[in-house]
Amino acid sequence: MNVFALMMADFETTLVPAALSSPSTADLVAAIYDSHHVELFTFAVRASRDRDTAEDLVHEAFVRLIVEFEAGRTPVHARAWLYRVVANLVVSRSRHATVAGRHSDAVATGVEDAGPELAYLDHERQAHLDVALGELEEDARTALLMAAGGFNGMEIAEAIGRSGNATRTLMCRARLQLRQRLASNGSPA
Repeated sequence: MNVFALMMADFETTLVPAALSSPSTADLVAAIYDSHHVELFTFAVRASRDRDTAEDLVHEAFVRLIVEFEAGRTPVHARAWLYRVVANLVVSRSRHATVAGRHSDAVATGVEDAGPELAYLDHERQAHLDVALGELEEDARTALLMAAGGFNGMEIAEAIGRSGNATRTLMCRARLQLRQRLASNGSPA
């Protein structure tokens, strides 16, 4: 059995500080990589369901391991530590994707301009909508705009100072009034 295999066996159970002084950090990380990268990659593929993402996750986990070694915070159980890092990265990436999806409408879609006619019609519809919204009472207008912005019913109720049931009733009536006003202006609802 070579020196690295012995060190890895010792490293996985209990880390002996003297063991870190003989080989370099790069050698230890290389030995850990050789021992665990295949199973860690398999875990990452199953967790992320994408091979490219899994490669990125495993790469990031080993970069973080190197940072830990160099900072003197050597994990006692490197294999378990790497699994935890990959699992945390999967969760973090999922959260980022959820937030990005939620805000993707704010980013330019790259759709080409459809021409001046459609731009004029959109502008006219928006003008009719602005007028119709302006005719609503302030609480109703605020509730509808917040709902369009993605706020939930309780957040809207808190913002306008009403109960949840009163807010739902207000919004239902406000939508009906808005549809009627848009229909009377000849705008599609």
